[in-house]
Amino acid sequence: MGGWLSYLWWGGDPDEVNPVSGLTRREIFAVQQSWALVYKDPVGNGTELLKRLFRAYPETREFFKMVRKLPEEEYERSFQFKAHVINLMSSLNQAVNNLNEPEIVVEIMVKLGESHQKRKIQEIHFNDLKDVFVNMFIEVLRLDTSTLSAWGKTVDFWYKHIFEALATTETR
Repeated sequence: MGGWLSYLWWGGDPDEVNPVSGLTRREIFAVQQSWALVYKDPVGNGTELLKRLFRAYPETREFFKMVRKLPEEEYERSFQFKAHVINLMSSLNQAVNNLNEPEIVVEIMVKLGESHQKRKIQEIHFNDLKDVFVNMFIEVLRLDTSTLSAWGKTVDFWYKHIFEALATTETR
């Protein structure tokens, strides 16, 4: 698309970097489009994400009382586990859907960091989840490099604010 038409289509310069999120309109669009595929089955995909996390990093199961002692095939029978999956996927969905208003996403991530700080979750555990998340996206969605890069920037944006909240001993 040419100059002014592209500007109208994107609502501004598609490659202008937002100073809060570090993302361009084009990157936000790529993240939102790929997320829409994942969010078609939030419980199934969220369950798969956590199963992969537990397989790759078994120590993370200890943070989930509801499945700590359950065999993997019984996770989906736990209503507490399913509720956590729904909360996880709903939070991610809100964060993705609001990327055009990054200040809202900052608040979502701060709250998420605060709630996980109370449970003694550390940066390394979030990085473990990021590793699993990216690998699952590569394997399942077969994302191109520009979309994967956009996801990397998105998660880094989220984690910046989660990690700040994790490091804070007092809540806002």
